[in-house]
Amino acid sequence: MTTPASHSLRQLLASGDNARALREAALALGKNPKDPEASFVAAIVCVEAGKIAEALAHITIAVTAQPDNVEYLAQQARILITARREAEAMVAARAASAASSSDPFVLDTIGCVFVRLGNHDEALPLFQRAVAAAPDVSDYRFNLASTLGFFGKVQDAAEQYEAIIAQEPAHGRAHLGLAGLKRKATPALINHIEDALQSGPDPLDAVRLHYAAAAALEDMGRDAEAFAHLATGNANHRTRLDYDIAQDDALFEAVRHTFAHGLPMVSDSTLIDAPLFVVGLPRTGTTLVDRILSSHPQVTSAGELQAMPLAVKQLAKSPSRLVLDKETINGLSGLSAQTLGELYLARARQNSGAKGPRFVDKFPLNFLYIGWIIEALPNANIVCLRRGAMDSVWSNYKHLFATGSPYYRWSYDLMDTARYVLMFQRIMGFWRQRFPGRIHEVSYEQLVADQEVQSRRMLAHCGLVWDPACLEFHRNEAAVATPSAQQVRQPINAKAVGRWRAHEASLAEVKAFFTANGIPLD
Repeated sequence: MTTPASHSLRQLLASGDNARALREAALALGKNPKDPEASFVAAIVCVEAGKIAEALAHITIAVTAQPDNVEYLAQQARILITARREAEAMVAARAASAASSSDPFVLDTIGCVFVRLGNHDEALPLFQRAVAAAPDVSDYRFNLASTLGFFGKVQDAAEQYEAIIAQEPAHGRAHLGLAGLKRKATPALINHIEDALQSGPDPLDAVRLHYAAAAALEDMGRDAEAFAHLATGNANHRTRLDYDIAQDDALFEAVRHTFAHGLPMVSDSTLIDAPLFVVGLPRTGTTLVDRILSSHPQVTSAGELQAMPLAVKQLAKSPSRLVLDKETINGLSGLSAQTLGELYLARARQNSGAKGPRFVDKFPLNFLYIGWIIEALPNANIVCLRRGAMDSVWSNYKHLFATGSPYYRWSYDLMDTARYVLMFQRIMGFWRQRFPGRIHEVSYEQLVADQEVQSRRMLAHCGLVWDPACLEFHRNEAAVATPSAQQVRQPINAKAVGRWRAHEASLAEVKAFFTANGIPLD
């Protein structure tokens, strides 16, 4: 039942006066500690302030009082996923979905939780219903368009992006999403993006528009113009970031030092689970390999899990906000490898793609965690992608990762990217010597040149019998929530090999850097 007091709380929440909304909710809870609406409002304010534990306590009161309230359930799912309590978030999201709300905001909220959980099949109809109920809300359309793209529904996704752009011509995320569908670019498309840039968009949207323009121009063979847009977009975004590659260099060195003279953890793991870890630099074929492996009838894909980094952080109990740092690395010394493996599996199994006995975890930066993976999961299989150094730099430099991600800040400067590639090659050389035979390295160039031979070798390393379905990976209809979603729906090809050469003059400093360090260019 809506009371005048609860209506007033909702008005305060809608107005954006969160401080007053929280005060009024606290007064209401002082009179009735089980007031569901006051608890709900307090939960929303707390989660937006980053006070996750308090938000969970408040939303639990609201849901306990009204267990069939779909809005409360949806927000409980959102708060639980923010708290990385994925299994509970799934329960709440499915309960909310079953309640069959007609509120587009609620539908979109539940859908976003399912996306975070890798359940794109369950998210898609919710986004479709949200857009049908509120077609003018661009956020709902964007979520629908993205999910349609994950399933390879290119034309349907394009229509949604175009509808957003018709309403908001400078909507950077929509332009970038449209570019990611890999349709043939046209001069009209480029003109629309250039006009949007001239309209004075939000700085972050401007960065996205530069990337979208670069993708379209590269597709049309206008390479110099494409590079100019990328250089501007990257430089503008780089100024927003507090990043020094020396920090990553020190982190890599700390990892090497930890494993250089022994195993830092207690080697007590007897876990028989054998997940498949696909690691490597981003944009070097990790999605392709994930797709090949998960086309095998005994293997499923869990996508890019962060289960190992989070398990490491959880076990180390380091108070820093960074997921991996020297404090976290040192905090693992002398702890149980079995416990780390159990924490990883508990997190991984909450993803729908990791329910079976063999699943692929393709978080690329797990290459930093290889030592701990081997200690915690003795039967794990590790496949590492290798790609030519110059193509690795180019493919990362031209891709805009999630703008809030802490993982890829090195990719917005050419020389930072080159140095990161060198650091990656060196740490993989260390792992190769430290754990001989445990890591199967795959050359992207060799894979696209001779898919069957390389696929057979991968499967043999992973203890899997050959299955010809792995050659038909592009027929796999499962969702792909990575930038390579459209490429891996096509038969394997070598179109991306040597792509950097179209920009060789602009990459001269990178080329000289690799040559000076004895790194092959291709």
